[in-house]
Amino acid sequence: MRSALLVIDVQRRLFDEEPRPFEADATIDRINALTERARQAKVPVIFVQHETDSGAMVRGSDGWQLANGLRVAEGDQHVRKTTPDSFLRTALGELLADQATEHVIVCGYASEFCVDTTVRRAAALGYSVTIAADAHTTQDKPHASAAQIRAHHNATLPAITSFGKPIVAVPSGEISLG
Repeated sequence: MRSALLVIDVQRRLFDEEPRPFEADATIDRINALTERARQAKVPVIFVQHETDSGAMVRGSDGWQLANGLRVAEGDQHVRKTTPDSFLRTALGELLADQATEHVIVCGYASEFCVDTTVRRAAALGYSVTIAADAHTTQDKPHASAAQIRAHHNATLPAITSFGKPIVAVPSGEISLG
């Protein structure tokens, strides 16, 4: 099954400014290890970057850039987005189709918004999905800590079976890429 790795919204404005996301450095380390393994296995790595028309996330601005410490390699691909859905009004679907992708591995930011929405949309579009369970993150919220939010999404997203495609949450070091 042909896979692709999606790294969602790991950008300076979201990762490098205070308050930083839960386990920000550890999450970036896990993403770097996962992207390196993906490249070695010839699995495409796609960085998805959120952008806005104004403010700190304008395309090309410092806040829009990929987070400090995140390793990008020649041959990695980039997709721009403007909503929590990495597929909506983006080139992602076409890019995955061109590569005959059947399975996506998802990591990044924010667990309850862009990661959640992209996972659901990918499954609805017919992709099987693996969530890198320890390589997505968010900030603490008034109703729940970031650790609780991550755990909640790792537990609830795989429980969705109505799309007909599996969604699993697996620690990043245990994800099979070969």
